[in-house]
Amino acid sequence: MPESSRNGVQSWTESMSARDRIRAVAESLREPRSVNWISEQADAAWSTTNEELQNLVDQGQLRRVEAGETTRYQPDYTRLLFEEIRTLIEENTREELRNELAAITEEIEEWQATYDVETCEALEQSLADGDLASAELRERRDVITRWEENEGDRRLIKHALEPTRMSKPPATT
Repeated sequence: MPESSRNGVQSWTESMSARDRIRAVAESLREPRSVNWISEQADAAWSTTNEELQNLVDQGQLRRVEAGETTRYQPDYTRLLFEEIRTLIEENTREELRNELAAITEEIEEWQATYDVETCEALEQSLADGDLASAELRERRDVITRWEENEGDRRLIKHALEPTRMSKPPATT
């Protein structure tokens, strides 16, 4: 019995099929990657990886990008954006979205006041201040990460709240 199974923990090659591993790697891509790279990361055969990537392209989940003589794959970011907006619309009321937008705005305003900056970029520039202790640097880096996430969420929520947004189908009576 493998060591991992004896400890009650399975490696992903034991708990997921090759195709599931390929999909997991493909969905996590942040930059275009080759079949070879994805195959290696997924611990899957090249032929299986190539076939599954083609399936994902056919389904519209991935895009094929030609880079010189190499074909690379990346998520279809436009589709992902629309799926995120659709999920926000389907899983939240307009009031919930407005409340979340207000909470995000309030948190950003608190950071602006706390650090005496107007933008996330200005807070990032403050990291170069030689007078900051390591704990303060770590705190500011954490705030920058959360601020960037908040700005992304705010953009998505604003799209979901647009008057011409995709709407839920009318309730049937």
